This record gives sequence, C-alpha cells and structure tokens, in this order.
Amino acid sequence: MKRIPFNKAPVPDTAADYISDVLRSRRTSGNGKYTKLCQKWLCDRFGAEHALLTTSGSHALDMAARLCNIKSGDEVIMPSFTFSSTANAFAAVGAKIVFVDIRPDTMNIDEELIEAAISNRTRVIAPVHYAGAACEMDMIRGIAVHNDLLVVEDAAQAVMSTYKGKALGTLGRLGCYSFHSTKNYSMGEGGALLLADTQTARRAEIMWETGTNRSCFMRGEIDKYSWVDWGSSYLPSELNAAYLWSQLEIADDINDDRLKTWRRYYELLTPLAEAELLILPYVLPECGHNAHIFHIRTRSAAEQEALLAHLKSHEVGAVFHYVPLHSSLAGKKFGEFRGEDRYTTSEAAKLIRLPIYYGMAEEDTERVADLIYAYFRKGIVR
Repeated sequence: MKRIPFNKAPVPDTAADYISDVLRSRRTSGNGKYTKLCQKWLCDRFGAEHALLTTSGSHALDMAARLCNIKSGDEVIMPSFTFSSTANAFAAVGAKIVFVDIRPDTMNIDEELIEAAISNRTRVIAPVHYAGAACEMDMIRGIAVHNDLLVVEDAAQAVMSTYKGKALGTLGRLGCYSFHSTKNYSMGEGGALLLADTQTARRAEIMWETGTNRSCFMRGEIDKYSWVDWGSSYLPSELNAAYLWSQLEIADDINDDRLKTWRRYYELLTPLAEAELLILPYVLPECGHNAHIFHIRTRSAAEQEALLAHLKSHEVGAVFHYVPLHSSLAGKKFGEFRGEDRYTTSEAAKLIRLPIYYGMAEEDTERVADLIYAYFRKGIVR
C-alpha cells in the first residue's frame, strides 16, 4: 500500500545548484547574495517596507516582541488556537498572554471579542492567520488604532495569502513568516520579519546582527562596528537562503499547484459537508489564501479520533493540530482565557489536517477523499 505523507518540502531543480554556489564561494554565513535576493523579493512582491530573513518563524516573533517594547505585566491579546511560538515570544519579555475565543468558521481570533479583552495593560494584538486564511484585519486594525495598540501579525502560515488585495504580514506594525520544512516555502528552518517603518527596521537590523551595527559597516556607513544594543544570532546561513531562493523564483507555480490540490479536496468533499457530516475550510470574502492547510472538522472529538485512525491505517498521513494553549501548563502559567471558550476547545478537538504539498498527485488526493467516504459509509455518491 502506497503511503501518502502529510507533507513534502519543495525541492526545485535549482536548489542544489544554488546551494553548491554558496559552498563554492566559501561564504556560507548569512547576509550574502541569497539573503539579499530573498529579502528584496519579499519587499517587492508583498509591498513590505523592510524584510529580514531569520533563523526561524519563532525567532521572527521573538524579535517582534522585543521591538514592541513590552514591559513586565503588559498584556498581549491572541487566540489560544495557535502554536506555542506566538505566546512564547511575548511571555519571554514579561507579557501576560490574554487568550480570546476563535470564530468557528475561519478558526481565527474572533474580532468581535477583542475589545472586551482589552485592559489598561494591553499593548499588542497578535492575530494568527490560521491555514493561511486571513483574520478580519479591518476591524482588528481599527480596534488597535482606537486603543493605541500595536498589531503584530503571526503570518507564519500565510506567505502568498492576501486580505482585500494586501499581503498578510504587511497589515500590522510587524509581520512574521515561517519557512519551516512544513511550510509552503522552506529553508528547512527559517523565517522572516516584515517591518513597516525604517526606524524600527534599523533597530531590528542591529538586533539581527547580535546587537552590533555590522550591517551599517558592511554598507560603508561607518568605519568600524561595535556592540550598540541587545541582540542575538537571528541571521540564517546563506545555505538556507539559497534553498529558499530556489522556491521564491517559482513561488507562483508552487502556490498554483497547492491551490489546485486544495480545490480538488473541496470539490470532492463538498457532498459530505452538504450532508452535515464534515465542515470544510472557510475563507473570508475578498481574501486570497495560499492552500497551506486543507482541514476538515468532524461532528465530535470521538469521530475525529476514529477518522484519523482509519486514515492512518491506510497509510495516509493525516494529523490533528493545536491543543489550545490556554489549557496547557505553560498557558496557565503565562496567561489567561478572557471571555467564554465557546469554540476554541471544541473545534480544535474535531479538526483533521489532510495531506497537501507541492507536486501531490491528483490520484493521491482522490484516494484520501475515497477513504473519508469509506469511513462514513452513508451511501453518498460523488
């Protein structure tokens, strides 16, 4: 029986050539030719003012949290249905994490509940664009402006996704991408920080270069560089950047291919959704997603477990997703859930992510769908 993996990282034909180019140059540390190519591409493609590649999406979030000048006891609002990195970044600088319920359609933070969660200690709203599908950013940004708050987008899953024509990751003061091996575009381990203003970007660049003004020195702006502020080693290797560049060159091909698979799943499984056996993904009107995840939700947690077991028994790499952070040991230590948990826990327990990756064969997509139909055995004909 052929195994269908959950994910395969994209490896374009040019990847080995670009990595070999770096090795031949003997210039494998970061901020070289391929780093600059990737950063310029991110700015040009998404309309970002500034972009810095980072060693991970988590480190992009860490930098963003520090750039927000959070003080101990300040509060940051975010959904509980997210990865630990979203909360870790702000907890590490002393913030209290305030978790808010999600919308049951998009699985994103419920923008209608944010205002009630704001206190006089709130400093940041951190929306997470789950599965590359946009949060309701007009309302979130409006709340932020009205309450003098910063918006930090966790757009880890949202490279190439848009909100009303604008790239996710560019709609807040700071935006964070991930280029982990499970993402649509991969560095193996890596990420990027997008910045909306030059003053913050200059401070970020110093932080990125272990607290030194080395980048200014390399541009010939100063005659020597030194330690000028707090920083760390957030700069990825040129080897990672070269691998990423091979994918950014064909970013539209990768995106179109994933969308084709996503749409085929949606078409095949729509009869099950119409029969109210499954819930399919939902994307806000006027927004474009990047087919990062194709998820379904079952009618109960028990059914989710049974369907997952059924798919795994047939060598299909379907998986669950986040255990809500507020129910975790660290979530209770560093934060609180503000308001009622109507959907976060219940919907998370019913969610299944299906295999999707660049180059996935249509016959494999159809086999996954056939196995889901076989599980329900309801006589529904597609």
